[in-house]
Amino acid sequence: MSNKTKEGSIIEPRVLKGFRDFLPAMEIPKKAIIGKLETHFSSYGFVPIDTPVLEYTEVLLGKGGGETDKQIFHFKDNGERDVALRFDLTVPFARFLAQHQSELALPFKRFHIDKVWRGENPQKGRYREFTQCDFDIVGVDNAEADFEILSMMDSSFAVMGIEDYQFCIAHRGLFNAFLAHLDIADKSIEILRTVDKLRKIGKDEVALQLARITGSTDKANRILSYIHKEDESESFLDTLDRLSALAGHEEVHTKRMRTIYAYLKAAGIAGHFVFDPSITRGLDYYTGIVYETFLTRLPHFGSVCSGGRYNDLASLYTKEKLPGVGSSIGLDRLLAALEELDSPIVQSTSSADAAILNTDAASFAYYDQLARNLRKAGVRVCVYLADKKLAAQYKWAENNAIPYAILVSKEEEEQNRFTLKNLVSRENHPNLTLQEALPILQRN
Repeated sequence: MSNKTKEGSIIEPRVLKGFRDFLPAMEIPKKAIIGKLETHFSSYGFVPIDTPVLEYTEVLLGKGGGETDKQIFHFKDNGERDVALRFDLTVPFARFLAQHQSELALPFKRFHIDKVWRGENPQKGRYREFTQCDFDIVGVDNAEADFEILSMMDSSFAVMGIEDYQFCIAHRGLFNAFLAHLDIADKSIEILRTVDKLRKIGKDEVALQLARITGSTDKANRILSYIHKEDESESFLDTLDRLSALAGHEEVHTKRMRTIYAYLKAAGIAGHFVFDPSITRGLDYYTGIVYETFLTRLPHFGSVCSGGRYNDLASLYTKEKLPGVGSSIGLDRLLAALEELDSPIVQSTSSADAAILNTDAASFAYYDQLARNLRKAGVRVCVYLADKKLAAQYKWAENNAIPYAILVSKEEEEQNRFTLKNLVSRENHPNLTLQEALPILQRN
């Protein structure tokens, strides 16, 4: 069947399942958050990078594992190469490091904010095309690097204006030591992936799957005891001590976690972090600390920021040791959660701080100059370009969530003044100079 349309026919406008168009009311707050995060990441000395949307499939599938391999979008390109859309920003980053390590000074701190694609089942807060905000430190394996990523996670949420969140931390190495203590270390990948589904499929189903994997109901129950905290008030360090004992009094990873916690406490942010042994992360490449983030008012919405330490990921592409640790904010899921919470963060959809209304087409050059002067002062200003009645112009400004209208009479133009109208309160501020108007406009 030809994909050409018959003459005069119209193609039905539609998008693929799991993909979306973003109207200004959705894109404006998203871009505002991205701008804040870029500035914030830079304040820590992190630098931006970018990688191709398309990679060779073998590069991306290297060590994703499990569900990731099934969800990747891959196909043959026009040159019959097997290519794929990136499913996260971490695996391409590992390839990037291997290819450019001689050009980079280690430790290397990067951030990367961009779209990724996964062929998973779309649901609220989960899409097949979504934006991730990644930040990583590569080239050093110590508690200080682990702490800095955790610190950045906490300060990033503060910068975004988000409250009521909790970071849940665990340690892959400690959990693997526990599995070795049970003589089931060889089944660790399957067990980790199963435990990672706890919040999705529930404790009973996880118990059944663990019993099947380990071949023992007793071992399944012991794993469940490890990942479950009987006392939710149990302190971070008490949980750590209990898990260390279950793992055969493991010391190396326990010491690392104690050091990280000491840094969190010294920074005054330890209250945002809990040790949650049920956190394992489903991807195979994590080797140390792992974490997920939940909004306390929407605990079942899923993690909105996650990551961990991955010391062997780049080993797929280079013999050089390039240990790394990082985190990723799932921006689309976070925005969906904030929308459900009716957060003011997603209500900030204004396209400008003020609109200069067109009351006289002959004054357009003056409107343009006034707009230029306001922009130099840091005010976002648009000029209404159509020749319509004033009521229609007010409606247009309100539809674009613009809080102020600027009107200029002939007399005001001659005096280089104008009237500022608050479109919410309807309050007028007549006959203002630019300097007199700035404090009013800059309050928003």
